[in-house]
Amino acid sequence: MHETGAERTDHGLFGPGSVTWEVMGEPVLIVGGIRALLLQSLHPRTMWGTAQNSELMNPSAAWARLGRTVEFVRVRTYGTHEEVERVGRRVRRLHSKLTGLDMRTGETFPIGDPENLLWVHMGEVDSYLDVARRAGVPLTARDADAFVDEQRRAAAVVGLDPADVPATVREMADYYADMRRRIWACREAREGLRRMFSPAVPRPLLPLKLAAPGIGMLVVSTLPRWARRMYGLPGLPTSDLAATLTLKGLYRTTHAVPERFRYSPDARRARRLTREREAGLASFSIAS
Repeated sequence: MHETGAERTDHGLFGPGSVTWEVMGEPVLIVGGIRALLLQSLHPRTMWGTAQNSELMNPSAAWARLGRTVEFVRVRTYGTHEEVERVGRRVRRLHSKLTGLDMRTGETFPIGDPENLLWVHMGEVDSYLDVARRAGVPLTARDADAFVDEQRRAAAVVGLDPADVPATVREMADYYADMRRRIWACREAREGLRRMFSPAVPRPLLPLKLAAPGIGMLVVSTLPRWARRMYGLPGLPTSDLAATLTLKGLYRTTHAVPERFRYSPDARRARRLTREREAGLASFSIAS
């Protein structure tokens, strides 16, 4: 497969050499995506706004919404600037039309409130990075900071000012330390957690229902201890260790699978472009 002009000139938000491309294609990151949903649900307004503007209890609608989210992340990660702007514009337009009701105060709030958007963004960044590092994806401390910094470009897609978004692992930790005083597991969040262990699934996906309890236990165990406690679950160090060992096992298992089956077409293309870039840099270094 030859690279087109569009591939050479427009790699979107990230591109070859980015930590994002190195991390996001790994199959084990599916665990990070589900972890992000549980973490994001701990902000009451984020959870209320989602529940009030979607049919979470309708299996077909819920799976369709999940599909749209997966596609948004795919385009944001691998799409051209034009493709990213198109999906971002659609999300921003949708957010601008929606409101939620604060169940404590009765106050109406915009879904596109920057605090809500930032909370959702950081839930993704923290979850993907945490799962990747614990699974054994080779990342240095500098790589981890670079991943957080790169994701500020993703934050801009939904309308956030990158200057207001944490840019390092340390800044992300400080952000969570501040937010923990203002969040908790509302009733809707706890219901969502329970549904994860026995989800309503379309008939073609029935095997997922059988696997849900095991997947749910793993995902919950990857949450920060304070998040588990907010859900009324034990925040034990043994759970952290068990989750880390399981993630490492999953990562090693997936890497026993040939690359053409292990990665999605977008991830394979990203890896090919990265190898070509590295080969080009090596040739330039030798020639110099």
